[in-house]
Amino acid sequence: MKQYSESLYPTWGQQFAVDEVLFEHQTDHQHLVIFKNQQWGTVMALDGVIQTTEKDEFVYHEMMTHVPILAHGSVQKVLIIGGGDGGILREVLRHKTVERVVQVEIDQAVIDMCVQYLPGHSDGAFTDPRAEVIIKDGVEFVADCEEQFDVIISDSTDPIGPGEVLFTSAFYQGVKRCLKPGGVFVAQNGVSFMQLDEVTTTYQRLSPEFDQVAFYAAAVPTYVGGVMTFAWATDNPDLTKMNRQTITQRYQASGLQCRYYQPELHIGAFALPRYIVQAIEDLN
Repeated sequence: MKQYSESLYPTWGQQFAVDEVLFEHQTDHQHLVIFKNQQWGTVMALDGVIQTTEKDEFVYHEMMTHVPILAHGSVQKVLIIGGGDGGILREVLRHKTVERVVQVEIDQAVIDMCVQYLPGHSDGAFTDPRAEVIIKDGVEFVADCEEQFDVIISDSTDPIGPGEVLFTSAFYQGVKRCLKPGGVFVAQNGVSFMQLDEVTTTYQRLSPEFDQVAFYAAAVPTYVGGVMTFAWATDNPDLTKMNRQTITQRYQASGLQCRYYQPELHIGAFALPRYIVQAIEDLN
């Protein structure tokens, strides 16, 4: 049986049995492969790195979305950078208060292939009248955009290849100008035990732009090596001090029925392993 070996780390990785290759193509930007696996369902990889699977995508997408939106409490406009599989868009649009979502994706082919082969990720979200999809480089978009948003979510690949620019100071400066006062920016920030330098670099680059830079975490099974961290940046530090009662009230009012996210996890997600806290403290 054919095996797919992830190549994110040079000395260690994981393998997937490939039951069937559904699609494989070198796009203008990256190598894309989508295949079937008995354990994980449909799996998508870009440039040798697992991006998402049918089985566990809900963990990542729920935590990237509902934590900032429910912490904010009155989100109407959301900007998504990346996220071509549609999972973030799907979860954002579950919030009835959201009136407009702009999604900026560099590669139309990723969207097309995910709609075809991973339809459950977007679940029709790309046809929602509240959503506008723009095919453009994310750094260029935030540099030129005249619109502001309550929440900005960067659902990028790892900081290699096309995703590298979404971890730069120039991108974060653009994000700040596109964020409404009191808004929240969150971003995928790697598996911290294996990629701790991503956490420290992000902290250093975001700190000049925002009053508060923090991280929260979740365990996503196919992002192996420990907990995945999410960067959090805002000029309203009170948003990370919400009590469980407030988050619970907002969650219940939203009508959400989640598979991973719950108010207790929301609060607890900001309690980080000591090695992450120490790495950040060592910078100051």
